[in-house]
Amino acid sequence: MSTLTEPKRTARYDGGYVTVLIAGTVEIRFPITVSDRLARGTEAQLKNIEVSPFGLHWPELDEDLSYKGLLKGEF
Repeated sequence: MSTLTEPKRTARYDGGYVTVLIAGTVEIRFPITVSDRLARGTEAQLKNIEVSPFGLHWPELDEDLSYKGLLKGEF
């Protein structure tokens, strides 16, 4: 995948929800309770989100969610 055509993606955790913004136009927001691993995480662990071209990764929680799944509502 070319970085020239790849849409910018950001993710953040706040107040029990993860918010993902894709290309500044698509927003996905979901509660951490959709994932057992996320639900057990500390605030510091939940805020440590790695954003890749394919999805989100929480290294300390060993949790991965793909953009494709998130867009379908699959957690």
